[in-house]
Amino acid sequence: MGSRRRFLIQSFLGAIATGFGFKYGFGSVTYSDPNYPQKSEVTSPVIISTWSHGLAANQAAWNVVSSGGSALDAVERGVNVSEADPEVSSVGYGGLPDASGNVTLDACIMGPDGNAGAVAFLKHIMHPVSVARKVMENTPHLMLAGDGALKFALDQGFKKVNLLTPEARKAFKAWKRSGARYAPMANWENHDTIGLLAIDQKGDLAGACTTSGMAFKHPGRVGDSPIIGAGLFVDNKIGGATATGEGEVVMKTLGSFLIVELMRNGMHPQEACEAAIYRLTETTHVHKNMQIGYIAVNKNGEHGAFSLRPGFQYAVFENGQNELLDTAFLMDWE
Repeated sequence: MGSRRRFLIQSFLGAIATGFGFKYGFGSVTYSDPNYPQKSEVTSPVIISTWSHGLAANQAAWNVVSSGGSALDAVERGVNVSEADPEVSSVGYGGLPDASGNVTLDACIMGPDGNAGAVAFLKHIMHPVSVARKVMENTPHLMLAGDGALKFALDQGFKKVNLLTPEARKAFKAWKRSGARYAPMANWENHDTIGLLAIDQKGDLAGACTTSGMAFKHPGRVGDSPIIGAGLFVDNKIGGATATGEGEVVMKTLGSFLIVELMRNGMHPQEACEAAIYRLTETTHVHKNMQIGYIAVNKNGEHGAFSLRPGFQYAVFENGQNELLDTAFLMDWE
C-alpha cells in the first residue's frame, strides 16, 4: 500500500510539472528510497520554527525542554522572543501597522491535550500568544478578538504598551506618502509570521503561532495565524504543522490541518508539506506575489518544510544543534 501511495504521489507531481511548467526546487530525494532516514522514536527534544528569527526563538524553547520543561511552555517562551524583538517587523513589538497606523496582533497556541487558545485583532499587548494561552486555560472559549481580547488581557494582568516603534512609524509614513493601497501580499521581506513546534522529553507536542499580519493591511483584517487548523494544528498522536505567508490562502485550504491529516495517513512530514502546497495550486488562484510556506514535525521527530516559491527558511534545533535551513520550493518567482 505504501509503495502504491508513493507511486500516486510521484505521478501527481509529474502531472503538475508537465501541465503547469513549474520549476522544482526540491532536488532528487525520493521517499520510497530505503536509504532515506526513517526514525522510529524521539531520542531527544526537537524544536522547529519559521524564518531566521526562529533561531533565537528555538534557543529559548530548547532551554525549556532540555531542562525537562513542557512543550507547551517551550513554544510560548520561544515565540515570546520574536514578539519582544523590535527588529522583527512582522511580529509583536515592532510589527508594521495596518493602514490606519495601528499595530494589531494575532496569535494562537495548542497543547498536547488538544486544547487551544487564540486572540485576533489585539492591540497594545506585547505578547499575544501568552494572552492566547490564558484564553485556553482560563475561559471556556477558544478565541477572543478586538476590544474584548484587550479587556481580557488587562483583566489577566497584562500591561498596555506602545507597539509602534520609531522604525515602524517611519515605514508607515513612507507607505502613506507613496499613495499605495493595501494589497494581498504577505510580508516575507520582513520575515513574516513565526510558527514554532516543539517535542519535549516526554514526547509530547505543542505549537504556537504569532504575527502582526500583513503590513498596512485593511483595519480589521485577521489572517490565518490565530485560526486553529489553518495557521497551526497539533495532534499529539501524529504531529504538528504551522504556516507562514499569505494567510487568506492558508485559511481557504486549512493547510496545517491538512498536513497533519496527511501524516496521519502515512506521509512523511516533507511529503505532507509538499502535498499541501500542491493542493493550494489546484484550489486557489496563484498570483504573482503569492508566497506560502509550511513546516511540520511528526511524533517520531521527523520534520519537513516546503514553500510555494524560493526564499523561505526554517530553523531546526535537535541533537544540541540549532540550524537554519533553506526550504525546497515548487515554482520560481514570475
